[in-house]
Amino acid sequence: MKLKLNNKELEIIVAKDFKTRLLGLMGKKNINYGMLFPKCNGIHTYFMKENIDVIGLNEDNQVIYIYRSVPKNKIVKMSEDAKKTSILELPENASQKLYIGSILKFED
Repeated sequence: MKLKLNNKELEIIVAKDFKTRLLGLMGKKNINYGMLFPKCNGIHTYFMKENIDVIGLNEDNQVIYIYRSVPKNKIVKMSEDAKKTSILELPENASQKLYIGSILKFED
């Protein structure tokens, strides 16, 4: 899946299975892709090697939270219902032009 941000296409991996959801971007360096965690309202950055941007999305892929440059060893929790929200993890600074209310369009 792809997402166009800042006039660049960014590969997005959908974390569908337990292992992918568990590991996420832990231990990765030079992150050049994003990860989408459907039906999720919280993540952690334990064991991360780089800061990341964390975007909260509602069921219409509208941005409802933006946490930029989240360092390692942090917990990010949205107050929304996990069944109706998703979290998108992006490389640091990839969300610079996003704002609350932006609607993201993912392409297959």
